Amino acid sequence: MITQTTPATRLDLIRHGEPVGGRRFRGDAVDDPLSELGWQQLERRLAMVEARGEADWDVIATSPMRRCRAFAASVAERRGLELVVDPDLREIGFGPWEGLRHAEIPERYPEQHAAFLADPVDGRPPGSEPMADFFERVTRGLARLETNHAGQSVLVLSHAIVMRAACAWVLNAPMAAIAKVETEYAAMLSIRHNHRGRRLLGLDNGLDNDLPGDGA
Repeated sequence: MITQTTPATRLDLIRHGEPVGGRRFRGDAVDDPLSELGWQQLERRLAMVEARGEADWDVIATSPMRRCRAFAASVAERRGLELVVDPDLREIGFGPWEGLRHAEIPERYPEQHAAFLADPVDGRPPGSEPMADFFERVTRGLARLETNHAGQSVLVLSHAIVMRAACAWVLNAPMAAIAKVETEYAAMLSIRHNHRGRRLLGLDNGLDNDLPGDGA
């Protein structure tokens, strides 16, 4: 039971940087590692958090995908912290769209693309992970982090759609709200859970430098 005297639990979700191969659909099937630029983007984000005095993490958690796990392992080793790898935090599966660039989708799958734009929840491509299943496992993974690390601060190396799902979860918004949230490379989302419940502390898409970064 969470009371007024119970320390708050904080989850800081940081999206991975640019992977090798640039901007394309990557879910839980395409597992490209970070590019050199992607590492730079994440190091810059880390430096920005440290400069604010907010890098006081007790645990490092991560998706099992290489574009998240490699950097998470590096941070955990540097700081001497526990590393938690949770398959529930992997990115949503895109089925036949995996590995394709955004411009290729309407060319190869015009009907699927139109259906997805009209309904990003129920209009997903055949063979992709259903949004309801994805939302359930991601929120289960985040809630498990809150339970297992109550009163602590956790850094979570994450994905674009995972972070959008986290926003909808905290705000009790419908799953369709995921399509209304922007999460660029190395974006950071902070969630606090205390006796007042969950609160969205902020979503920051900006990097304090000239490094480019957007995409999926």
